Amino acid sequence: MPDDLSHVVSSSLGKVRVGARGIVMGLDMAGRDADLERLLLEIGFVEGARVEVLHEGPFGRDPIAVRVDDMRVALRRREALAVLIQPDQET
Repeated sequence: MPDDLSHVVSSSLGKVRVGARGIVMGLDMAGRDADLERLLLEIGFVEGARVEVLHEGPFGRDPIAVRVDDMRVALRRREALAVLIQPDQET
């Protein structure tokens, strides 16, 4: 596997659909509340964590259920927009 990750396209967890899997690359907190950053880190959205979107709510696709490593979490889509992921190549 090449060390150059410039070909990897990152996305926001809040933009992907059910079944999408990825690896957390970091948090984009531009224009967001600092408390949200602390909350996301405490939940487990840390760099390198594996995530999968399990379910979306029926109205406006909100909230979403996400597996973070071995834990399941529900998030509002606007909160999930702060989580940057790259596709998981090992699935």
